Amino acid sequence: QLVESGGGSVQAGGSLRLSCTASRITLSRYAVYWYRQPPGRRREYVATITHMNNTMYADSVKGRFTVSRDNTKNTVYLQMNSLEPDDTGVYSCSTNDPRYRGQGTQVTVSS
Repeated sequence: QLVESGGGSVQAGGSLRLSCTASRITLSRYAVYWYRQPPGRRREYVATITHMNNTMYADSVKGRFTVSRDNTKNTVYLQMNSLEPDDTGVYSCSTNDPRYRGQGTQVTVSS
C-alpha cells in the first residue's frame, strides 16, 4: 500500500514536495517510480529512484525535480521546483512490484 501526499495548487515558478509513504512493505527494498497523468492525456513517466538510490528523470523535468528517500520514514519524496503549467496532473508512485502503487495526488500549476 502506497499513499501519496503533498499535492496542491501553485503558481508557475513555485515548488511542491510530494511524498510517497508505504505501509506493510519496506520501501527501501524497491525501486520507486513517479508518474503523472495530465488532464485528458495518457499517464507519463516522471522519475525513478532505485533501491541503490540511483535516480533517473524524464527530460521534461530534469534539473527541476529531485527524487529522494528517507528510509527512517519509509517514504520517497519528489521535490518539484520551477513548476510550469504543463506539470499539472495527478501524480502517483509505484514500485517495481506491480502490487504496490498509490492512488495519486493532484498537482495544479497556474500561469
